[in-house]
Amino acid sequence: MDRNDLRIGDAEREQTMEALREHFAQGRLTHEELDERLDRTLAAKTYRDLGRITADLPGQRTAHPEAVPEFDMGDWRAAMHAHRRQMQSMRHAQRDMRREWHGRRGHHGPHPILPMLFVFMMIGLFVGGFGIFKILLVVWLAAMVFSLAHRRFHSRR
Repeated sequence: MDRNDLRIGDAEREQTMEALREHFAQGRLTHEELDERLDRTLAAKTYRDLGRITADLPGQRTAHPEAVPEFDMGDWRAAMHAHRRQMQSMRHAQRDMRREWHGRRGHHGPHPILPMLFVFMMIGLFVGGFGIFKILLVVWLAAMVFSLAHRRFHSRR
């Protein structure tokens, strides 16, 4: 396959559009020519298409075979290893952020058993068991103090 028939990406299109803007700034292109060539650049699919757009302008041509580097399997492997390392570092960073977020977010509010103790305490009060009310009040207060101490200890880490 001819290298000029290889598909191009946004980076190559942007490079060609920058070159066209430079030629416009130097007076080689009119405003209408610049607009028309920019539209053709955005529609280009191969290096050959870009070469046709800049064929009559001085400077390096995008469609020349020298502009397209030759790749071998070693380059491909190096690129894949670099990609894997980047993805792994992103996963580690995401994991660390998640841990930090969960640590900072912490647990707000009382432990889930405290509202249940409060409900039982109120039931004991209304049903008439003042003895059970006193016991539940002590357990509830102890749980609140323990929850507060536990939260303060873990927030210092």
